[in-house]
Amino acid sequence: NWTELDVWQYIDREGIELPEIYFAHEREVFQRNGMWLTAGEWGGPKDTEPVEKRLVRYRTVGDMSCTGAVDSDAATLDAVIAEIAVSRLTERGATRADDKLSEAAMEDRKREGYF
Repeated sequence: NWTELDVWQYIDREGIELPEIYFAHEREVFQRNGMWLTAGEWGGPKDTEPVEKRLVRYRTVGDMSCTGAVDSDAATLDAVIAEIAVSRLTERGATRADDKLSEAAMEDRKREGYF
């Protein structure tokens, strides 16, 4: 029953190296349904969704069509831990587009052969 903070503290304690995507960088993103997404062949952005450069990081990594970035200046492990320690929004609530579409969105993707 580890929390997101428990995972980050473990990463720190064990000295585990992580891909840069977990740390804040200026990236080109657009907003959809309250989330920052990266442009791609998967269907974004639409004409009404302007792309902008923002300082963001990914709290979780998944398919770019359903995983959003969060505004963040946490560019180091210590900064990520400090950010997570005060966050009141779970990574799932902040970054998973499927959870914003419907309660069954992930199950629908499974039925469609996504997994």
